[in-house]
Amino acid sequence: MSMANRVNILGEALDGLGRWYVAVPPFLIIGFLAALFFLTGAGQQRLQEASERLQKSALREHAIDDLQVAVSRSVATQRGFLLTGDKKYYKSYDKHVADVEPRLEELRLAYEGSDANLTKVRSLHVLIGKRLADLAMLVAIQNTQGAPAANALVKTTVGSDTGDAINDILEQLRIREHAEHAAAEEHWSKSLLLSRWLTIGGTIINMLLVGVAARLVYMDLRRRTLQTAELRDQKQQLELEAEERNRELVELSTHLQNVSEREKASLARELHDELGGLLVGARMDISWAEQHLANIDPDIKHRLHRVQENLSAGVDLKRRIIEELRPTLLDNVGLFAALRWQLKVTCGNAGLKCTESYPDEEPTFTSEAAIALFRIAQEAFTNILKHSAAKSMALALRLDGDAIVMQISDDGTGIPAGRLTAIGSHGLASMRHRVRALGGRLDVKSAASGGTNLLVRIPAVNALQRTADPVPI
Repeated sequence: MSMANRVNILGEALDGLGRWYVAVPPFLIIGFLAALFFLTGAGQQRLQEASERLQKSALREHAIDDLQVAVSRSVATQRGFLLTGDKKYYKSYDKHVADVEPRLEELRLAYEGSDANLTKVRSLHVLIGKRLADLAMLVAIQNTQGAPAANALVKTTVGSDTGDAINDILEQLRIREHAEHAAAEEHWSKSLLLSRWLTIGGTIINMLLVGVAARLVYMDLRRRTLQTAELRDQKQQLELEAEERNRELVELSTHLQNVSEREKASLARELHDELGGLLVGARMDISWAEQHLANIDPDIKHRLHRVQENLSAGVDLKRRIIEELRPTLLDNVGLFAALRWQLKVTCGNAGLKCTESYPDEEPTFTSEAAIALFRIAQEAFTNILKHSAAKSMALALRLDGDAIVMQISDDGTGIPAGRLTAIGSHGLASMRHRVRALGGRLDVKSAASGGTNLLVRIPAVNALQRTADPVPI
């Protein structure tokens, strides 16, 4: 089975489905792109949540570090003041102690919403308050009792347990934030990797769908191209068959016309030779009888005279029939004489005013061209008498370059446009066929003011006999 046949079978099978196989891939692509858009949005949201989680973890770590630094600096500047009594350390101590409360509030805000860690922050708030109270007490002893008393108290465990508890809570928070930061980083990495894989997978699937759609469209276009080529081939084949049939019909019609003309000519010769001889012999016998029997009985003479008149009428009828079948003028004198005779008879019988025009010297027409031009003129004269109601008619035949041109016109009512190509217009069809058989063209036009103009144009090479080449001496 050829590719064209397979494509035709597939096309016929899918024609009833409305070419869905071409329309589905674009819808799949659009649907997949919409799903990919939502999946990408979800991935972006996961990435945003992971980023926010990282930011919160970093913020908490930073708050823990800032609080621990603030507490450590408060303790360090308080120790420096206790050891040296320098007011510079006291001012720094006041500054760092004042910075502890905002740092503690910053840490509380960072853990707001986390119940488990917020409890530790509250505990841390109590411990730091206690630690700051111990530092303030040592500074007060320094100011009231002197440096030895304050230093002696520093060497004891006053405040050290509170400091250790603060450091433990901060370390626990730091450890938790380290774990949270690592988990957030892992979540962010996974979300980023998932988004990338979704994007890559979506791109690949989309490319595959586009490829499938392109393939289906290509197959459909190829199928349509093959169908178009097949239809074109079928059309050409039908045109060739129609042309061949038309040629056969033209040849058949030409053959039938030629056969008809030959039969008419044969019948005309038989009528002229056989019937003419019989009629002439009968007239001679009647003439002899009139000479020898006329004196016997007047009634016999009268009857013989009537028979003689009937025989004369029969001879005239025979002559008219022969001229209708095959004009003797056409074969014996030429086309121009036959046309003059036919025009004279037509115009004389109908009372038309007729004019005619011919070349000064008549060319030698072929038998086929002569009878064709005569029959065309005869048919045109008949149509004018039947349909045009004309008062005048003109016939002109001329040589126009390499063509023979015959023009017949009248001043009648004209031919309706619909009848020029009507199927029932056998006269016009017969004329067209005779002209086409000689390779010519027939034009029939009706003027708006009335009248019809028939123009026949035949190549001279198809209408005139070729002159024989001179025999060399």
